[in-house]
Formats: sequence, C-alpha cells, structure tokens
Amino acid sequence: MRRKTFAVDIDGTITENGGGRIHLGALNSLRHMKKMGHNVILVSGRSSVEAYLLGVFGGLDSIGVGENGGCITYGVNEHHLIGNKDKCLDALKLIRTKINNVQEKPVFPRMTEVVLERTFDIMDAQKITHNASLDVILADSQYAIHINSAGIDKTVGFKEVMKKLDIHTEDVIAIGDSDTDVPLFKMAGYSIAVGNAFDEVKSHAKMVVSSHAGDGVIEALDRLAPNLSEL
Repeated sequence: MRRKTFAVDIDGTITENGGGRIHLGALNSLRHMKKMGHNVILVSGRSSVEAYLLGVFGGLDSIGVGENGGCITYGVNEHHLIGNKDKCLDALKLIRTKINNVQEKPVFPRMTEVVLERTFDIMDAQKITHNASLDVILADSQYAIHINSAGIDKTVGFKEVMKKLDIHTEDVIAIGDSDTDVPLFKMAGYSIAVGNAFDEVKSHAKMVVSSHAGDGVIEALDRLAPNLSEL
C-alpha cells in the first residue's frame, strides 16, 4: 500500500466534543494508521511544541506544525520559524487602540504569532489592519483569534515538512474543522471535515462526516480504511 500522510488538526478535530481534552479513541485510530505505515502529523493553531509533544506521547510522528503554519518543531531544540511575530505585535497594538476588550489568550508561548480571546468581532479587526496596510492576517480557529504575518497558513508550514520528508500532494489526507484548515483542504489529495465544522469549511472537503470532533475522526477513518489504497 502506498504510504499516505495524514495532516490532522487538534482543537475541534481530535478533541472531545465541547472541550480541549484529547479524544483517546480518535488518537488510537490515528495511531493505528501510523502502525500501518502511514505518516500522521499534527498541524495546529496551537504551538508547534504542543503539537510535537502530542505526536511524541501519542505515538504519532515526532513533528509538529503549529501557529497555523508559522512554526515547525522537529525536536526539543529544533524549530523552524516561518512567521514574523514582530508584525503581529504591531497589529495587536493598533487593534487595541480601536477595539475594546481585546485580550491575549493564556496559551503556550508562541514564537511567530499572537493569540487572542474570541471577545470581539474579527471582521472589525481585519478592517483596521487592512486600512493600515499592515502585513498580517487574522483568522478564527474556533479556539481563538490568531494574528499571523501575511502569507502564513497551515499549507505554508506543512509544505516545508513535505519537502523534508519527500511527501507528494496526492498522498496527503487533511482532517480539520475550521477556516484555518481550508488551505490544507485545497492542497491535499483528499480532505475530511468533521461534523462540527462550519458549512463553508465543509464545502471544501471531499468527505464530510456527521459525528463531531474526535468522534468524527473515528467515523472518517472507519469509512476511509477499506478504500485507502485507492485514494
């Protein structure tokens, strides 16, 4: 069987419904894919260190693509930074002068992005940064609002991993739930949206499952397994 590479989001995808706890059943299903000889790489809005550690302790690949593609962790002291955090901090400073109640989210330290609580209208902030011609993008992962330097998305980070591991686009299977996963869906040979994804996100996926989050991952992998060699 030709080796596939699963690019898997974390929050809202391999978590339990309504919480940040890892769905152990979903993790076990992904680990099974790893044991079958496929790559399973976590691609997240969380820090690359968190994604890397979950990969290590979860029995998946020891690579973490984090900060929505802005940073890749290959080892304890091996980080590849793609994004520019200084630009994100400049944007945060401006947004705070225009919008009330903009709060940084207490998260694992970020190296290339700024992470905010979902306490304001992201479209208002996007207009502010656009009008100021700031070189940043804002995205809502459903977990938080992220400020990344322009040109950064999950595909940008994941393509660096693809080069390193000689992975071909047609062999990538992306699984996710939010707007930040859409670039991966567009790039991957096959894409899966779990049931809690927004309709717009689902419209870009080749498979949509009814179950939410971790339950959805299990449903998707069960449906995919008999035909995996044909993808």
